[in-house]
Amino acid sequence: MQRRFISVAAALVLCLATSTTRAAEPEAARDCFPAGTSWQSWKAAESGDVLYLRVRVDDIYRVDLSPGSRVRKWPGHYLVNEVRGSSWICSALDLDLTLAGQGGYREPLIAVSMRKLTPEEVAAIPSEERP
Repeated sequence: MQRRFISVAAALVLCLATSTTRAAEPEAARDCFPAGTSWQSWKAAESGDVLYLRVRVDDIYRVDLSPGSRVRKWPGHYLVNEVRGSSWICSALDLDLTLAGQGGYREPLIAVSMRKLTPEEVAAIPSEERP
């Protein structure tokens, strides 16, 4: 009986700790969008290690890629996200990106972080890099 009580108490403490952590997360960190219907366009930053995604009409997300990615948006090249599991994108872990081109060219991209930009941050992006 005592062993069962300790197990239940430990489970309650774990649940409480998890809910407290989620409540402490900033709102932007919990912002999600559906993978298939919201993503409108994308552009790569000059460095090639950052992508900007236009989601819905007014939202811009910054996706940091692994260093050395050097992505460029060329005519005939497409950014593809393979949906595995949930169709919601909430973090970089939900992205399985590939740069695909004509003739079967495919380059996997590794997203290391993703966040929604504020209107001020969007305004600071050079116009040629803004999706």
